[in-house]
Amino acid sequence: MRQSKRLLVTGGAGFIGSAFIRKALEKDSHYERVVNLDLLTYAACLESVASVESDSRYTFVHGDICNEKLVEQLCVEYEIDTIVHFAAESHVDRSIAGPRAFFETNVRGTFALLEVVRKLPCMHFHHVSTDEVYGSLGMEGCFNEDSAYAPNSPYAASKAASDHFVRAYAHTFGLSITLSHSTNNYGPFQNKEKFLPCMIYKCLEKKSLPLYGEGVNMRDWIHVEDHIDALMLIVQKGTSGSVYGIGSGNAIRNIDLLFLVIQEIAAYLGEDPKELERLISFVADRPGHDFRYAIDSSKIKNELNWEPRYSLIEGLKNTILWYSKGLYVER
Repeated sequence: MRQSKRLLVTGGAGFIGSAFIRKALEKDSHYERVVNLDLLTYAACLESVASVESDSRYTFVHGDICNEKLVEQLCVEYEIDTIVHFAAESHVDRSIAGPRAFFETNVRGTFALLEVVRKLPCMHFHHVSTDEVYGSLGMEGCFNEDSAYAPNSPYAASKAASDHFVRAYAHTFGLSITLSHSTNNYGPFQNKEKFLPCMIYKCLEKKSLPLYGEGVNMRDWIHVEDHIDALMLIVQKGTSGSVYGIGSGNAIRNIDLLFLVIQEIAAYLGEDPKELERLISFVADRPGHDFRYAIDSSKIKNELNWEPRYSLIEGLKNTILWYSKGLYVER
């Protein structure tokens, strides 16, 4: 079993990376050092790591993962034993409008990190990926760790390419790696461009609620804290060279999820949900829109004894309450 104690976290001011850092620096944590390397793009939010800024174990570095010299310097200076790689461009719509940034960050950035690990092979490398690399599912079945890759968006293609580099470097150069694919995340500090925070804000502000197509595309939703619990187990106990799928079994159509959001917000505000339902508008579908994602989490449940803690309703209530209290920092 690895004894990861000194972490370099890439993209640690982002939504999922910041949640990982907050968890890693809890009082009963065994981690001795957490270095947060983040370029602070539009999706970053330093408020998400404000709670750990005064922790002596925490160091923030403003920098680019493509800068191999900087990454190597940090790994040597802070005696890093594990890199946990979150940093990525991740919004599908943005990847359609401007794919180049996704190639630069997701492919070139991952390549640069792997080159550093190749020079310092005592480190472990965990790569955080997505179920979108597998493409689209019909009404039945789930992706698993052996599913064939079939990415359908520039974002998914860039993550698939980075996955392949991680696997190839592990095989060719004998690096210690683990890799995980999760379903759609939600929770505090997520950027407003993402589906759930976007819809929550629009409901609270009584603005139009745009849904692609007929709103029938399906996603499995996992609370970010459940995802982080899984990642913590993988980093500490996951078998080197292994891939783990992380899902919650909360598959639901986008329109049905929006109805749940509306019901919860209406109850919170003491209003008639039908007034919010009237704000729903159907817009032209996104190019190449995948119909359904779902992932089989049997492996991580059986090997690492992981289970999600949040039901979808409980997680939505938690998330809506967080946003409605104005804790989200505008960017």
